[in-house]
Amino acid sequence: MPRLPRSSATAPGDAAVIGSGPNGLAAAVTLARAGLRVTVYEAADSYGGGLRSVPLFEPDVVHDICAAVHPMAAASPFMRAFDLPARGVRLLTPELSYAHPLADGRAALAWRDLAATADGLGPDGAAWTRLMAPLAARSGELVELLLSDLRHPPRGPAVPLLLAPRVLRHGTPLARLQFRGDLAPALLAGVAAHVFGPLPSVPGAGVALLLGHLAHTSGWPVPEGGSASIARALADDLLAHGGSIRTGVRIQRLDQVRPAGIVLADLGPREFLRIAGPELPARYARALAAVRYGPGAAKTDFLLSERVPWTHPELHRAGTLHLGGTRAEVFAQESRNARGIRSDRPFVLVMDPAAADPGRGRPGAYPLWAYAHVPHGSPEDAAETITALIEEHAPGFRDTVLARRSLTTAQLERYNPNYVGGDIGAGAMTLRQSVLRPAPRWNPYRTPIRGAYLCSASTPPGPGVHGMSGYLAARTALRDELGIRIPRVPFSA
Repeated sequence: MPRLPRSSATAPGDAAVIGSGPNGLAAAVTLARAGLRVTVYEAADSYGGGLRSVPLFEPDVVHDICAAVHPMAAASPFMRAFDLPARGVRLLTPELSYAHPLADGRAALAWRDLAATADGLGPDGAAWTRLMAPLAARSGELVELLLSDLRHPPRGPAVPLLLAPRVLRHGTPLARLQFRGDLAPALLAGVAAHVFGPLPSVPGAGVALLLGHLAHTSGWPVPEGGSASIARALADDLLAHGGSIRTGVRIQRLDQVRPAGIVLADLGPREFLRIAGPELPARYARALAAVRYGPGAAKTDFLLSERVPWTHPELHRAGTLHLGGTRAEVFAQESRNARGIRSDRPFVLVMDPAAADPGRGRPGAYPLWAYAHVPHGSPEDAAETITALIEEHAPGFRDTVLARRSLTTAQLERYNPNYVGGDIGAGAMTLRQSVLRPAPRWNPYRTPIRGAYLCSASTPPGPGVHGMSGYLAARTALRDELGIRIPRVPFSA
């Protein structure tokens, strides 16, 4: 498909980035360090996208509005090269990466220590070690593969040969045959449910193996003081290299920013169609319009008078908890949810930042947030459902709630138009859409409009705070437009 010409009013030394989420900021930093004059345009009154942190209920108790726990921020090639710790971002990593309580009071626990995890999984401890230890041993190569543009061959065959049989065993009906007990399968199913789609599935298995092995390597950290510290570090670097950020500016038409020469859009397909539709060839526009969106999230933020009174003695040490029951229950519920069938017992993800960052709370006031998986576009306020499900594993939880705030799928979409129908993954993670995001093109970041590129989670490698979509899109733009080939690790503090 030919690319349309750039506006005649271009200035090759300038670039514009639409959207200031982690990918938009990663793209902006990459362009600015290559010598371009970069302006970031953000529709909201503050930058950061999914990395915003605010005091919702008390002035000294900070809540993360979207992303709170960041295994990929600790592991992605972009973030590792950017070196968040050197920029003052402390990633506090709990020894208990995540936990999955069951109805009978037991819990599956994913410790940083792989041996400790295996010890708690009874008859499946050896199987868990066989599953995760080889991936942990080659973690860097595995992360590089799964957080790539998914278009180029890996450095060698070892990691694909390790990964492929594991994905097929755990992403197909064979998944039901892989463990003998109920703790290990629940532990893995809870991570697979991060894809917001029917299970078992190949994308679910891929995510489960990526996030699951990171639990035993770099961990599942929370940034000290809130996720906004990551956004601030990226923004500070952009400003230090001559860039600027304009908040409260919603771009209505692509030609508002096309004179910049290079435009990177941290936008989902619908938002890009909104601003660029009239300029796009019909075939590409149809492909963007045909993108499928997944189930939604219904989120509730809590202010608690004390830490959650979990029945299981170790759960207070976990920053992330999955409430979904057994593997069979998680698989069934996620599959029903993907078909639009509401449940009184949805899969719920709970994040407790005080488990790793005690400074996030104070005696008498602690933050907690959770979201339930709900059908796409569901109007449901899930606060009561979430409260009741936590209460099952933490009797007395309801009595600790000082305040709570709920967001429906529609409210999440108003907060960020990329979350269509509450889909915080910016596009269903089907097998096809995991690779061909957002349209079937060899380079997913290029659009048919010369100088305009997509860099959102709707492009590979997909959702998560990793910055790779922005970084890879910026590299593509620099090579295409200016003939600049930047090094693989272009950052230093």
